[in-house]
Amino acid sequence: MPTINDLRDLIDHIVIIVKENHTFDNYFGTFPGAEGQKVGRAANPPPDDPNHRHEAWESRAGDAQHKVQYVEDDIPAYFALARQYTLCDHHFSEIAGPSTPNHLMLICADAPIINNPHHHYRPGAKDTYNLKSVPLALENAGLSWANYGGYAFHYIEELAGHRFNHGSDLFVHHAAAGRLPSVTWLYAEGKPSLSEHPTQNVTEGAKWTLDQIQAIVDGGLWKRTIIFITWDDWGGWFDHVVPDNVEQWQASMAQKSADAHPEFNGQQFRYGSRVPCLVVSPYAKRGNVSKTKRSHISLVKFVHSFFGIPLIHSRLKTVDDMSDCFDATQQPLPPPH
Repeated sequence: MPTINDLRDLIDHIVIIVKENHTFDNYFGTFPGAEGQKVGRAANPPPDDPNHRHEAWESRAGDAQHKVQYVEDDIPAYFALARQYTLCDHHFSEIAGPSTPNHLMLICADAPIINNPHHHYRPGAKDTYNLKSVPLALENAGLSWANYGGYAFHYIEELAGHRFNHGSDLFVHHAAAGRLPSVTWLYAEGKPSLSEHPTQNVTEGAKWTLDQIQAIVDGGLWKRTIIFITWDDWGGWFDHVVPDNVEQWQASMAQKSADAHPEFNGQQFRYGSRVPCLVVSPYAKRGNVSKTKRSHISLVKFVHSFFGIPLIHSRLKTVDDMSDCFDATQQPLPPPH
């Protein structure tokens, strides 16, 4: 069976696109061949921003209002990508809670928080956390990286203010010019934005994602790039698959007293609800629905495995590395059409 090692001579760039706040059933519950459950149709754009903090996650079973979903007519771009490449239908958000802890997991495989800190997504120097990060591990291995629009990088002590933190609008210019680093994290920055965070239009957000991929194609980088597209957290929406309880929160895990939340001690920390993950590349398996159980830090594990860099956290030892989504021996797939 082909492995990640087989991809090393074929791929130069990994791009991780992080969108916002939708479960698997909310987006792909009607996708043929996927583990989905059909529920009522969701309004586009959503009329409200569902509560998606940890305490809301704990009581989610009683929320009938947000047991709704989008269909192919709402997000045709994503359904097309799923048909052309690989869709993962057992990919779980890392944390049973909102954005920031999940964003940190996608960068560090670690998070000392279970809810969002209260800094309006713009942390100051005293708000950072002491965490090991994939970007610094890449630098130490002589590899390059960039962040386009990711606010959570500024919560990480060793990355806050780093020269490779850019605004999201720069990505299309760099990609179209054929200038991307080894690993890129890409976000639709700002409000109103195209991140798909409620109350934003999901069709427009999906088109933004497709535009970023087109910039990669325009820059001549498609043939040597792997693109992962995932959604940071559950967003308060229904999903019928109950995530495994693999780690529980303890107040001692927090680095700051304001983040301790002792009232959550013993409650589920990992995993959070299921979210979509699309794998888009010439070597992604065509028309494939991957059933392998994985989570956000599987993307971190892929980066480690692909580049052979030391693991930055013990959580990475036992997680899946996304390898079953690829076939390095297949005829390379064309760009999205």
